[in-house]
Amino acid sequence: MPRFSNSIRTARICRASIALFLLANLAFSSRASYAARVCDARAFGAKGDGTTKDTRALQSAIDFCAAKGGGTVLLDHGTFLTGPLVLKSRITLDVQAGATILGSQDKSDYPRTEELREPAVQPLLSASNADGITLRGGGIIDGAGQPWWADVYSHRHLPDFSPALRPRLILFDHCRHIRIEGLSVQNSPSWQIVLYNTSDVVIRNGKVLAPARSPNTDGIDPFSSHHVRIEHMTIDVGDDNVAIKSGQPGSPGPDEPSTDITIRDCTFLHGHGLSIGSEIAGGVQNVRASRITFNGTANGVRIKSGRDRGGDIGHFTFRDLTMDHVGTPIIVTSYYGQRRGTPDAPEPVTRLTPHFHDMRIAHLTATDAKQAGVIEGLPESPISTITLTDVNINAQRGLTVRYATVRTRNLQITAADGKPIVPLNAATIITH
Repeated sequence: MPRFSNSIRTARICRASIALFLLANLAFSSRASYAARVCDARAFGAKGDGTTKDTRALQSAIDFCAAKGGGTVLLDHGTFLTGPLVLKSRITLDVQAGATILGSQDKSDYPRTEELREPAVQPLLSASNADGITLRGGGIIDGAGQPWWADVYSHRHLPDFSPALRPRLILFDHCRHIRIEGLSVQNSPSWQIVLYNTSDVVIRNGKVLAPARSPNTDGIDPFSSHHVRIEHMTIDVGDDNVAIKSGQPGSPGPDEPSTDITIRDCTFLHGHGLSIGSEIAGGVQNVRASRITFNGTANGVRIKSGRDRGGDIGHFTFRDLTMDHVGTPIIVTSYYGQRRGTPDAPEPVTRLTPHFHDMRIAHLTATDAKQAGVIEGLPESPISTITLTDVNINAQRGLTVRYATVRTRNLQITAADGKPIVPLNAATIITH
């Protein structure tokens, strides 16, 4: 009887194994079939001559490939002038070396919409609730943002001007399994690559570029997103090189945090630095950054929030950072966009009060800085704790600390003017 039972059990295991084998082969065959399908944009009428608008042809190629279960939309040479395009699940947009997707400068091509819970303008490339999208190839995605930037500078003094009403360049909204590889992404009218409530993302081996004076041209912005890896990127822009976000100022909630983000082996040139914030009403946890070179950025590590836009913000590790001609290598502030009283009176703690904690900066070297750093919490929410290990900064002015606990090991600050460390209100400096 036991041998008969074992035989039945063995037969069931064999049938289950065969079923799993067949399902795996079916899934592999499905992936292989859609990956092998190529939809050449020119076969759908795209001209690629830089003057004809190819919007309809490019969208037709995307839609056709998507309707067949997925595939590769190929742009192998030329300049493809286009208005906004909507990407679909299981689509690879292959912009090869020698090809450029060029955003139309006709503002009527960009309809009004809503993004990030606020009025907006449709991005050049976007996807919503999609799965398995790849942008690759060695070519260029150019937002042609100059007219939009000029509009900002000519109208920003007006009381009804809204700087958000410019198209972002690439937006993934509630998507999964996203890859951006080998591309130059540049000249967005506003933020360049935006991940909103999106998970499992790899951005690597490319460039994000914009002139130093182009307004709000953040390089890469993970917003309430998870499991993001940014590596081997050169980012040279007019605002934050990377900005990790999670919720708008004054948000009524709920807001999804940003979590598990890795940034490594990158070069940051013009820009405002590696930022967390300022819009982080949902909080940010588990950020790791390593082997990053900063050259000429306004800031290095910049963690910024305020009483109207905070959350649970911590468990960060920054290490092996090299900075040259960086304005302020370390900024951690709870006063972004707000005036600090002298002395500052504590205010009631709310869901938007920022709570900074568990931050580590190690093996940082900075030369020719203006100020070594600023670390400032709130009287009602002091920072606990920032650890600085093997940090060497040469600056005009030193490091100021208020409402924060800072632990140091082998911290060396050389300040041309004043003391290397200036402890102010409720500052605790612990040296090991």
